[in-house]
Amino acid sequence: MGLVLGLSISLFGLTACNSNESSTAAGESGSKDGTVNIGFSGPLSGPAAFYGENTLRGLTMAADEINKEGFEVDGKKYKVKIVSLDDKYLPNETGTNARRLVQENKTPIVFVPHSGGVFATQVFNQQENFIIGAYTSEPKIQEQGNKLTLSIPSSYDAYPEPYAEYQMKRFGKKLALIPTATQYGKDWTATIKPVWEKKGGEIVFDGSVDFSKETDFFTIMTNALKEKPDVLFVGGPSQPTALLIKQARELGFKGGIMIMDQAKFEEMEVVLGGYEMLEGGIGTLPIKQSDAPGGPAFVEKYAEVSDGVPTAESAFNYQALHVAVKAMQAAGTVSDPAKIMENMEEGIKNLEDEQMVWHLTGIENNGFDWETSIYAVEDGKLVNIKK
Repeated sequence: MGLVLGLSISLFGLTACNSNESSTAAGESGSKDGTVNIGFSGPLSGPAAFYGENTLRGLTMAADEINKEGFEVDGKKYKVKIVSLDDKYLPNETGTNARRLVQENKTPIVFVPHSGGVFATQVFNQQENFIIGAYTSEPKIQEQGNKLTLSIPSSYDAYPEPYAEYQMKRFGKKLALIPTATQYGKDWTATIKPVWEKKGGEIVFDGSVDFSKETDFFTIMTNALKEKPDVLFVGGPSQPTALLIKQARELGFKGGIMIMDQAKFEEMEVVLGGYEMLEGGIGTLPIKQSDAPGGPAFVEKYAEVSDGVPTAESAFNYQALHVAVKAMQAAGTVSDPAKIMENMEEGIKNLEDEQMVWHLTGIENNGFDWETSIYAVEDGKLVNIKK
Protein backbone atom coordinates (compact mmCIF):
# COMPACT_ATOMS: atom_id res chain seq x y z
CA MET A 1 0.00 0.00 0.00
CA GLY A 2 10.15 13.40 -0.25
CA LEU A 3 10.56 13.39 2.64
CA VAL A 4 12.24 14.99 5.50
CA LEU A 5 10.05 16.37 8.21
CA GLY A 6 11.91 18.66 10.58
CA LEU A 7 11.38 17.78 14.16
CA SER A 8 10.26 21.32 14.83
CA ILE A 9 7.33 21.03 12.47
CA SER A 10 4.38 19.15 13.90
CA LEU A 11 1.67 17.41 11.95
CA PHE A 12 -0.74 19.77 13.63
CA GLY A 13 1.04 22.54 11.82
CA LEU A 14 0.71 20.67 8.57
CA THR A 15 -3.05 20.58 8.81
CA ALA A 16 -3.23 24.30 9.33
CA CYS A 17 -1.58 25.09 6.03
CA ASN A 18 -2.45 24.49 2.41
CA SER A 19 1.20 24.16 1.41
CA ASN A 20 4.17 22.92 3.35
CA GLU A 21 7.63 21.64 2.84
CA SER A 22 7.86 18.94 5.45
CA SER A 23 11.52 19.51 5.70
CA THR A 24 14.84 18.94 7.36
CA ALA A 25 18.10 20.67 6.75
CA ALA A 26 18.99 18.24 3.98
CA GLY A 27 20.72 20.00 1.14
CA GLU A 28 21.07 23.32 2.98
CA SER A 29 24.34 25.24 3.22
CA GLY A 30 27.08 23.31 4.93
CA SER A 31 25.80 19.95 3.69
CA LYS A 32 27.58 18.13 0.87
CA ASP A 33 24.71 15.72 0.40
CA GLY A 34 22.34 16.02 -2.51
CA THR A 35 18.60 16.26 -1.90
CA VAL A 36 15.85 14.16 -3.44
CA ASN A 37 12.49 15.87 -3.14
CA ILE A 38 9.52 13.53 -2.75
CA GLY A 39 6.04 14.96 -3.24
CA PHE A 40 2.86 14.39 -1.28
CA SER A 41 -0.63 15.63 -2.14
CA GLY A 42 -3.38 14.58 0.22
CA PRO A 43 -6.07 15.86 2.59
CA LEU A 44 -4.41 17.84 5.37
CA SER A 45 -7.52 19.87 6.20
CA GLY A 46 -11.23 19.10 6.27
CA PRO A 47 -13.02 15.87 7.28
CA ALA A 48 -10.34 13.56 5.87
CA ALA A 49 -7.38 15.42 7.43
CA PHE A 50 -6.75 12.71 10.03
CA TYR A 51 -6.44 10.14 7.25
CA GLY A 52 -4.11 12.38 5.26
CA GLU A 53 -1.92 13.00 8.30
CA ASN A 54 -1.60 9.26 8.89
CA THR A 55 -0.31 8.62 5.37
CA LEU A 56 2.08 11.56 5.55
CA ARG A 57 3.36 10.55 8.98
CA GLY A 58 4.54 7.21 7.61
CA LEU A 59 6.55 8.96 4.92
CA THR A 60 8.14 11.40 7.33
CA MET A 61 9.05 8.62 9.76
CA ALA A 62 10.87 6.79 6.97
CA ALA A 63 12.52 10.02 5.83
CA ASP A 64 13.88 10.77 9.27
CA GLU A 65 15.41 7.29 9.43
CA ILE A 66 16.91 7.55 5.95
CA ASN A 67 18.45 10.93 6.67
CA LYS A 68 20.33 9.81 9.76
CA GLU A 69 22.99 8.41 7.46
CA GLY A 70 21.74 9.35 4.00
CA PHE A 71 21.93 6.96 1.08
CA GLU A 72 24.32 6.58 -1.82
CA VAL A 73 23.39 6.43 -5.49
CA ASP A 74 26.02 6.18 -8.22
CA GLY A 75 28.75 7.36 -5.88
CA LYS A 76 26.91 10.39 -4.49
CA LYS A 77 25.32 10.76 -1.05
CA TYR A 78 21.71 11.94 -0.78
CA LYS A 79 19.07 12.78 1.73
CA VAL A 80 15.35 13.01 1.10
CA LYS A 81 12.92 15.84 1.64
CA ILE A 82 9.15 15.63 1.65
CA VAL A 83 7.28 18.48 0.06
CA SER A 84 3.63 18.21 1.10
CA LEU A 85 0.60 20.02 -0.28
CA ASP A 86 -3.00 19.94 0.95
CA ASP A 87 -5.54 18.91 -1.69
CA LYS A 88 -8.52 18.78 0.70
CA TYR A 89 -9.42 15.36 -0.79
CA LEU A 90 -10.37 17.09 -4.07
CA PRO A 91 -9.09 15.38 -7.26
CA ASN A 92 -8.73 18.63 -9.21
CA GLU A 93 -6.57 20.04 -6.41
CA THR A 94 -4.45 16.88 -6.50
CA GLY A 95 -3.71 17.34 -10.18
CA THR A 96 -2.74 20.97 -9.65
CA ASN A 97 -0.56 20.07 -6.68
CA ALA A 98 1.21 17.26 -8.53
CA ARG A 99 2.12 19.54 -11.42
CA ARG A 100 3.41 22.15 -8.99
CA LEU A 101 5.48 19.59 -7.10
CA VAL A 102 7.11 18.28 -10.27
CA GLN A 103 7.71 21.68 -11.86
CA GLU A 104 8.94 23.51 -8.76
CA ASN A 105 10.57 20.70 -6.79
CA LYS A 106 11.59 18.16 -9.45
CA THR A 107 9.95 15.32 -7.54
CA PRO A 108 10.49 11.91 -9.18
CA ILE A 109 7.66 10.53 -7.02
CA VAL A 110 4.43 12.10 -5.76
CA PHE A 111 2.50 10.15 -3.13
CA VAL A 112 -1.30 10.46 -3.37
CA PRO A 113 -3.56 8.73 -0.79
CA HIS A 114 -6.95 8.71 -2.55
CA SER A 115 -8.29 7.18 -5.75
CA GLY A 116 -9.87 10.34 -7.15
CA GLY A 117 -6.57 12.17 -6.87
CA VAL A 118 -4.68 9.26 -8.42
CA PHE A 119 -7.04 9.07 -11.41
CA ALA A 120 -6.74 12.83 -11.93
CA THR A 121 -2.95 12.62 -11.85
CA GLN A 122 -2.72 9.56 -14.11
CA VAL A 123 -3.99 11.76 -16.94
CA PHE A 124 -0.59 13.43 -17.27
CA ASN A 125 2.04 11.79 -15.05
CA GLN A 126 3.59 9.69 -17.82
CA GLN A 127 3.90 12.70 -20.10
CA GLU A 128 5.38 14.81 -17.31
CA ASN A 129 7.56 11.91 -16.18
CA PHE A 130 6.96 11.19 -12.51
CA ILE A 131 5.84 8.20 -10.46
CA ILE A 132 2.53 8.26 -8.57
CA GLY A 133 2.85 6.52 -5.21
CA ALA A 134 -0.83 5.53 -5.13
CA TYR A 135 -2.09 4.75 -1.65
CA THR A 136 -5.52 3.50 -2.64
CA SER A 137 -6.98 0.00 -2.79
CA GLU A 138 -9.04 0.85 -5.90
CA PRO A 139 -8.19 -1.96 -8.38
CA LYS A 140 -9.03 0.19 -11.42
CA ILE A 141 -5.86 2.16 -10.72
CA GLN A 142 -3.85 -0.79 -12.00
CA GLU A 143 -6.11 -1.27 -15.02
CA GLN A 144 -5.14 2.03 -16.66
CA GLY A 145 -1.91 0.72 -18.18
CA ASN A 146 0.00 3.53 -16.49
CA LYS A 147 3.62 2.40 -16.25
CA LEU A 148 4.53 5.10 -13.74
CA THR A 149 1.88 4.32 -11.13
CA LEU A 150 2.89 2.24 -8.11
CA SER A 151 -0.11 0.86 -6.19
CA ILE A 152 0.83 0.59 -2.52
CA PRO A 153 -1.96 -1.25 -0.60
CA SER A 154 -3.68 -4.46 -1.62
CA SER A 155 -6.63 -4.02 -3.97
CA TYR A 156 -9.97 -4.27 -2.22
CA ASP A 157 -11.18 -6.91 -4.68
CA ALA A 158 -9.37 -9.41 -2.44
CA TYR A 159 -11.94 -8.85 0.33
CA PRO A 160 -15.55 -9.36 -0.92
CA GLU A 161 -15.43 -13.18 -1.14
CA PRO A 162 -14.12 -13.85 2.39
CA TYR A 163 -16.21 -10.99 3.81
CA ALA A 164 -19.44 -12.34 2.33
CA GLU A 165 -18.68 -15.94 3.23
CA TYR A 166 -17.98 -15.07 6.86
CA GLN A 167 -20.99 -12.79 7.34
CA MET A 168 -23.51 -15.08 5.66
CA LYS A 169 -22.39 -18.02 7.75
CA ARG A 170 -22.48 -16.07 11.00
CA PHE A 171 -25.41 -13.68 10.54
CA GLY A 172 -27.52 -14.20 7.41
CA LYS A 173 -28.11 -13.13 3.82
CA LYS A 174 -29.88 -9.75 4.02
CA LEU A 175 -27.47 -6.86 3.40
CA ALA A 176 -27.87 -3.09 3.82
CA LEU A 177 -25.38 -0.91 1.94
CA ILE A 178 -24.36 2.35 3.65
CA PRO A 179 -20.84 3.17 2.38
CA THR A 180 -19.12 6.51 1.91
CA ALA A 181 -20.53 8.48 -1.04
CA THR A 182 -17.10 8.96 -2.66
CA GLN A 183 -16.14 7.33 -5.96
CA TYR A 184 -14.10 4.86 -3.95
CA GLY A 185 -17.22 3.96 -1.98
CA LYS A 186 -19.27 3.55 -5.14
CA ASP A 187 -16.66 1.31 -6.74
CA TRP A 188 -16.24 -0.81 -3.59
CA THR A 189 -20.02 -1.22 -3.45
CA ALA A 190 -20.15 -2.22 -7.11
CA THR A 191 -17.65 -4.96 -6.28
CA ILE A 192 -19.36 -6.36 -3.19
CA LYS A 193 -22.93 -6.42 -4.59
CA PRO A 194 -22.50 -9.12 -7.26
CA VAL A 195 -20.46 -11.29 -4.90
CA TRP A 196 -23.16 -11.09 -2.24
CA GLU A 197 -25.96 -11.84 -4.70
CA LYS A 198 -24.06 -14.68 -6.39
CA LYS A 199 -23.84 -16.39 -3.01
CA GLY A 200 -27.61 -16.20 -2.66
CA GLY A 201 -27.74 -12.98 -0.67
CA GLU A 202 -30.24 -10.14 -0.96
CA ILE A 203 -29.61 -6.38 -0.99
CA VAL A 204 -32.41 -4.94 1.16
CA PHE A 205 -31.16 -1.33 1.34
CA ASP A 206 -28.89 0.63 -1.01
CA GLY A 207 -27.74 4.00 0.33
CA SER A 208 -24.60 6.03 1.03
CA VAL A 209 -23.30 8.76 3.34
CA ASP A 210 -21.41 11.91 2.40
CA PHE A 211 -19.13 12.17 5.41
CA SER A 212 -17.90 15.58 4.27
CA LYS A 213 -21.39 17.01 4.81
CA GLU A 214 -23.34 14.66 7.09
CA THR A 215 -22.77 14.17 10.81
CA ASP A 216 -26.23 12.96 11.86
CA PHE A 217 -26.83 9.38 10.74
CA PHE A 218 -30.15 8.77 12.49
CA THR A 219 -32.38 9.07 9.43
CA ILE A 220 -30.41 6.93 7.01
CA MET A 221 -29.76 4.25 9.62
CA THR A 222 -33.41 4.19 10.68
CA ASN A 223 -34.43 3.70 7.05
CA ALA A 224 -31.87 0.95 6.57
CA LEU A 225 -32.87 -0.95 9.69
CA LYS A 226 -36.54 -0.85 8.70
CA GLU A 227 -35.58 -3.41 6.05
CA LYS A 228 -34.35 -5.80 8.76
CA PRO A 229 -30.84 -6.50 7.42
CA ASP A 230 -28.65 -9.22 8.89
CA VAL A 231 -25.48 -7.40 7.86
CA LEU A 232 -24.40 -3.80 7.21
CA PHE A 233 -21.78 -2.74 4.67
CA VAL A 234 -20.11 0.50 5.79
CA GLY A 235 -16.85 2.37 5.36
CA GLY A 236 -14.91 5.54 4.76
CA PRO A 237 -12.62 7.40 7.18
CA SER A 238 -12.42 5.60 10.52
CA GLN A 239 -13.88 8.26 12.81
CA PRO A 240 -17.19 8.94 11.01
CA THR A 241 -17.56 5.26 10.14
CA ALA A 242 -17.32 4.44 13.85
CA LEU A 243 -20.06 6.97 14.60
CA LEU A 244 -22.25 5.41 11.89
CA ILE A 245 -21.78 2.00 13.52
CA LYS A 246 -22.55 3.51 16.91
CA GLN A 247 -25.83 4.86 15.55
CA ALA A 248 -26.75 1.40 14.26
CA ARG A 249 -26.09 -0.21 17.64
CA GLU A 250 -28.01 2.49 19.50
CA LEU A 251 -30.98 1.77 17.25
CA GLY A 252 -30.84 -1.90 18.21
CA PHE A 253 -28.92 -3.50 15.34
CA LYS A 254 -27.24 -6.72 16.50
CA GLY A 255 -26.02 -8.12 13.19
CA GLY A 256 -22.71 -8.26 11.35
CA ILE A 257 -20.77 -5.41 9.81
CA MET A 258 -18.59 -5.54 6.71
CA ILE A 259 -16.10 -2.68 6.88
CA MET A 260 -14.36 -1.18 3.86
CA ASP A 261 -10.59 -1.20 4.14
CA GLN A 262 -10.21 2.56 4.65
CA ALA A 263 -11.81 2.33 8.10
CA LYS A 264 -9.53 0.70 10.66
CA PHE A 265 -10.53 -1.41 13.67
CA GLU A 266 -7.81 0.10 15.84
CA GLU A 267 -9.00 3.66 15.18
CA MET A 268 -12.71 2.89 15.51
CA GLU A 269 -12.09 1.10 18.80
CA VAL A 270 -10.76 4.34 20.26
CA VAL A 271 -13.84 6.28 19.13
CA LEU A 272 -16.23 3.62 20.45
CA GLY A 273 -14.43 2.93 23.71
CA GLY A 274 -13.76 -0.71 22.98
CA TYR A 275 -14.76 -3.52 20.63
CA GLU A 276 -18.25 -4.17 22.00
CA MET A 277 -20.02 -2.19 19.26
CA LEU A 278 -17.74 -3.74 16.64
CA GLU A 279 -18.78 -7.30 17.53
CA GLY A 280 -19.39 -9.18 14.30
CA GLY A 281 -17.34 -6.72 12.29
CA ILE A 282 -14.95 -7.90 9.59
CA GLY A 283 -12.14 -5.77 8.22
CA THR A 284 -8.44 -5.48 7.51
CA LEU A 285 -5.22 -5.96 9.44
CA PRO A 286 -4.62 -3.90 12.58
CA ILE A 287 -0.92 -3.11 12.23
CA LYS A 288 -0.32 -3.82 15.94
CA GLN A 289 -1.08 -7.45 15.13
CA SER A 290 1.70 -7.69 12.52
CA ASP A 291 4.11 -10.59 12.91
CA ALA A 292 6.42 -9.32 10.16
CA PRO A 293 10.04 -8.63 11.21
CA GLY A 294 9.55 -4.86 11.37
CA GLY A 295 6.01 -4.82 12.76
CA PRO A 296 6.70 -4.48 16.49
CA ALA A 297 9.57 -2.06 15.84
CA PHE A 298 7.31 0.19 13.77
CA VAL A 299 4.72 0.33 16.54
CA GLU A 300 7.44 1.40 18.98
CA LYS A 301 8.80 4.03 16.59
CA TYR A 302 5.31 5.37 15.99
CA ALA A 303 4.77 5.87 19.71
CA GLU A 304 7.87 8.08 19.78
CA VAL A 305 6.40 10.57 17.29
CA SER A 306 2.67 10.37 18.00
CA ASP A 307 0.26 9.51 20.78
CA GLY A 308 -2.20 8.31 18.14
CA VAL A 309 -2.88 4.79 16.91
CA PRO A 310 -0.48 3.28 14.34
CA THR A 311 -2.39 2.14 11.26
CA ALA A 312 -1.74 0.62 7.86
CA GLU A 313 -1.79 4.11 6.29
CA SER A 314 1.33 5.08 8.20
CA ALA A 315 2.96 1.65 8.10
CA PHE A 316 2.53 0.93 4.40
CA ASN A 317 3.69 4.41 3.34
CA TYR A 318 6.67 4.09 5.67
CA GLN A 319 7.58 0.81 4.01
CA ALA A 320 6.89 2.21 0.52
CA LEU A 321 9.36 5.05 0.93
CA HIS A 322 12.08 2.68 2.08
CA VAL A 323 11.37 0.53 -1.01
CA ALA A 324 11.53 3.60 -3.29
CA VAL A 325 14.93 4.65 -1.92
CA LYS A 326 16.27 1.10 -2.25
CA ALA A 327 14.94 1.11 -5.84
CA MET A 328 16.83 4.34 -6.57
CA GLN A 329 20.00 2.72 -5.30
CA ALA A 330 19.43 -0.37 -7.44
CA ALA A 331 18.61 1.77 -10.48
CA GLY A 332 21.64 4.01 -10.04
CA THR A 333 19.51 7.14 -10.40
CA VAL A 334 17.35 9.47 -8.31
CA SER A 335 15.88 11.30 -11.30
CA ASP A 336 14.79 8.70 -13.86
CA PRO A 337 11.29 7.53 -12.85
CA ALA A 338 11.16 4.71 -15.41
CA LYS A 339 14.39 3.16 -14.15
CA ILE A 340 13.30 3.59 -10.55
CA MET A 341 10.00 1.79 -11.30
CA GLU A 342 11.88 -1.01 -13.04
CA ASN A 343 13.86 -1.59 -9.85
CA MET A 344 11.00 -1.61 -7.30
CA GLU A 345 11.18 -5.41 -7.07
CA GLU A 346 14.87 -5.14 -6.27
CA GLY A 347 14.05 -2.45 -3.74
CA ILE A 348 11.77 -4.87 -1.92
CA LYS A 349 14.43 -7.59 -1.92
CA ASN A 350 16.91 -5.15 -0.37
CA LEU A 351 14.68 -4.04 2.51
CA GLU A 352 16.15 -4.50 5.95
CA ASP A 353 14.15 -6.56 8.44
CA GLU A 354 13.10 -3.52 10.48
CA GLN A 355 11.67 -1.92 7.33
CA MET A 356 9.39 -4.92 6.64
CA VAL A 357 6.37 -3.80 8.66
CA TRP A 358 4.06 -6.24 6.90
CA HIS A 359 4.83 -9.19 4.62
CA LEU A 360 5.64 -7.79 1.15
CA THR A 361 6.59 -10.44 -1.37
CA GLY A 362 7.16 -8.50 -4.58
CA ILE A 363 5.56 -6.46 -7.37
CA GLU A 364 2.56 -7.61 -9.38
CA ASN A 365 1.04 -5.46 -12.15
CA ASN A 366 2.87 -2.35 -10.86
CA GLY A 367 1.53 -2.88 -7.36
CA PHE A 368 2.93 -4.17 -4.09
CA ASP A 369 2.05 -7.83 -3.53
CA TRP A 370 1.21 -8.13 0.17
CA GLU A 371 0.01 -11.12 2.13
CA THR A 372 -3.73 -10.71 2.60
CA SER A 373 -4.87 -10.60 6.22
CA ILE A 374 -8.47 -10.25 7.39
CA TYR A 375 -9.69 -9.85 10.95
CA ALA A 376 -13.09 -10.19 12.62
CA VAL A 377 -14.33 -9.29 16.08
CA GLU A 378 -15.50 -12.36 17.98
CA ASP A 379 -16.45 -12.23 21.66
CA GLY A 380 -14.90 -8.79 21.91
CA LYS A 381 -11.53 -9.85 20.51
CA LEU A 382 -9.82 -9.51 17.14
CA VAL A 383 -9.43 -12.86 15.41
CA ASN A 384 -7.37 -13.43 12.27
CA ILE A 385 -9.61 -15.34 9.89
CA LYS A 386 -7.37 -15.18 6.83
CA LYS A 387 -3.64 -14.89 6.52
